[in-house]
Amino acid sequence: MNSVRKENFLLRKEKILAMAESLLLDNHQDITLAELAAELDIAKGTIYKHFKSKNQLYLELIILNETRLLEISKRYKHDMKTYTTQYMLYNLLNSNRTILLYMIEERLTNNEKNLKTLFEALYLIREERIIEIKEITDQYLKSFESDMSIRDYLSYIWTVTYGACLLLNSSHYQKSIGSRERLISLYINQALMTPNSNAVV
Repeated sequence: MNSVRKENFLLRKEKILAMAESLLLDNHQDITLAELAAELDIAKGTIYKHFKSKNQLYLELIILNETRLLEISKRYKHDMKTYTTQYMLYNLLNSNRTILLYMIEERLTNNEKNLKTLFEALYLIREERIIEIKEITDQYLKSFESDMSIRDYLSYIWTVTYGACLLLNSSHYQKSIGSRERLISLYINQALMTPNSNAVV
């Protein structure tokens, strides 16, 4: 494959992924490759040139999302508060995407046995993201004399973030929410707290 054809091939793959993400978020659950092909005005067989299955396409969407989070880690790895704020905003301002991709990953993890290489790539990206912010997380915890481990604190941030996404995406609870902006700010401030700290604040 020459360079021009390769570039066009990659651009078409990017367009397929972008449209798949858009349709998923609009449908809130699932899409068919026929729907995807129709939206892109291409043959369904063209999609199979890039993805062997819909599950592979879904997993590559998850990897793309995780790559964006890695970029946030690289960009803000010198300041824990800024990193945490940007990480959470990325998720909270698109809570439906966060929840949907998490649910799809859970399903694929339990049922898909043919995408081992892609799963390994996903886990490597996540590991790299943690490595990028390991030092500032350690410094942040030490500044509060907290005895939490780095992994536990990052898990805590994720827990607050995902829980907030569930609430922000709930049609029932949205009726009770006053200011989404104020609530998002509250969750970010909560995540920046350091539980299990020996220091008196």
